[in-house]
Amino acid sequence: MSVCFHHEEGIIAEPLNLTVSLRGTREVRDNCQLFRLTGLLDAFSEPTFRKVLSNKIGEGPKHVILDLSQIDFVDSSGLGALVQLAKQAQTAEGTFQIVTNARVTQTVKLVRLEKFLALQTSVDKALENTKSA
Repeated sequence: MSVCFHHEEGIIAEPLNLTVSLRGTREVRDNCQLFRLTGLLDAFSEPTFRKVLSNKIGEGPKHVILDLSQIDFVDSSGLGALVQLAKQAQTAEGTFQIVTNARVTQTVKLVRLEKFLALQTSVDKALENTKSA
């Protein structure tokens, strides 16, 4: 059983080298990675986003939380990358959760992926779910 505890002190947010329109950080918390992203997850940023996050998921830890609550836009390329990354985490016997905002939730629900992508309303809720994974 893997556990991810929520400790604010001592957590270092590592900047991710993404694109001009998509920025983010990565925090490693016990057996969980928390990615906080801002900007646009679209056809322009998707290849870099997928490559960088795929490498980080491969490095571990295997439980992944994507905080997309500050994302302004997701298109079909971005959704495709989220599905690929979720499958990668599941293949590694990890979990993959996405913290969303109304815009991201609407886009994901439009293609009926809300259960597969495990949408959450807050980082704290996602961290709680990871504790019992």
